[in-house]
Amino acid sequence: MSSQASHGNEPNSVNEEHKSQCPSIGAFTVQCATCFKWRVMPSMHKYEEIREQILEKPFYCETACEWKPNVTCDVPEDISQDGTRVWAIDRPSISRPPTGWQRQLRIRGEGGTKFADVYYVTPSGKKLRSNVEVQKYLNENPEYISEGVKLSQFSFQVPKPLQENYVRKRPARPIEPSDTPAAIEANPLGFVSPDAQTALQPTEPGLFDTPPSKKARISEQSS
Repeated sequence: MSSQASHGNEPNSVNEEHKSQCPSIGAFTVQCATCFKWRVMPSMHKYEEIREQILEKPFYCETACEWKPNVTCDVPEDISQDGTRVWAIDRPSISRPPTGWQRQLRIRGEGGTKFADVYYVTPSGKKLRSNVEVQKYLNENPEYISEGVKLSQFSFQVPKPLQENYVRKRPARPIEPSDTPAAIEANPLGFVSPDAQTALQPTEPGLFDTPPSKKARISEQSS
C-alpha cells in the first residue's frame, strides 16, 4: 500500500502579507489505512519512525492507542484538510536520521518557486543542505562513519503542497506525443499548522521531542 505524510502549518490565507511569510510546522499527521482519518503524532520522532516503515507497516487508528487511549476508526479524526491550513504531503520510506542528528524542514512562503527546504543538523549543530555536503562532512569526520552513519540514511526529498497553486508554476513545455501521464500516488503522511481554535497536540507526549543539539528544531516560526 502506498502512503503519505503531512506536515501542518499556519492557517492558510490569500493576502499578500501571508505570501511573504514562511509557515511554521504545527503538527505531524498520518492517515489511517482503513478509514482514511488523520491522526496527529505525539512527536516528530514517532512520525519519522512510522514514515520510515509505512509501506511495509501501514498505519491504523488503533496504532495511536500507543500514546492516546481508545482510538479507533469510530473516533472523529484529529484534524481535517479543510483549507484553513497549509498542508505538506510527505514522501514515504524516508530513513530516520542517525542518532544525534536532526532532519529539519522549512516551508517557504506562498508564491515562491520552491515549496520547502530540507536540512540535516549534525550533533555539533552544523547545518547540511545536500548529499554532497553530507558526504564531505562524513569524510572530514570519519568517527561518524565508524559509528555506522551512511549516506543512504539522508534524504533531501521535499514534501508536496496540498494547495495546488502554493508554488509559482514554471511555463509549461509543449507536450510531446511520446509523453505518458505520470502515475498518481496517494500518500498518507502529512504536516499541518497550528490554529487558535483547534488543539493539535495529542493528550500525552509533547508534539516535539527535545532536540539533541542547541540548534532550533525542525521549523522556524513565521516572522
